[in-house]
Amino acid sequence: MHRMVFIMLAFSLFPLFSFAQQDEIRKSIYFRGGSYYVDGYQARELSDWLDSIPNLLEKYQIQLTSHTDPVGGKEFNQWLSKMRSEAVFQLLLEMSIPDYLIHIKDWDYENAVYRNDNYYGRMLNRRVDVVLHPVVF
Repeated sequence: MHRMVFIMLAFSLFPLFSFAQQDEIRKSIYFRGGSYYVDGYQARELSDWLDSIPNLLEKYQIQLTSHTDPVGGKEFNQWLSKMRSEAVFQLLLEMSIPDYLIHIKDWDYENAVYRNDNYYGRMLNRRVDVVLHPVVF
């Protein structure tokens, strides 16, 4: 009987643990190989996306997670990953987002989401994810 109660309790708590992940909002900024330049189109898309989120500054923390493909080696990609996140960070500052709301994690080609053994996967890995995490009071 105790085992059944424990199992039911565990399953009833499961939605609470997954709820925070559902509230996470994400937009990716993509880059050409070896580049950290954010083109005007993506800058406008980012601005429009942020403008569409009600009470952004009161309700969310922003995490920038930068990624690269493995072309060019580890040292180059660490630098490139940092430059990409810095480029998006500067854009956010220009959009009047306070720096204390922004946190950065540079992954370079580690922790790749897409496969790096083909062109399409490498293209998708050349990005900075702008992730909005709800502020919990």
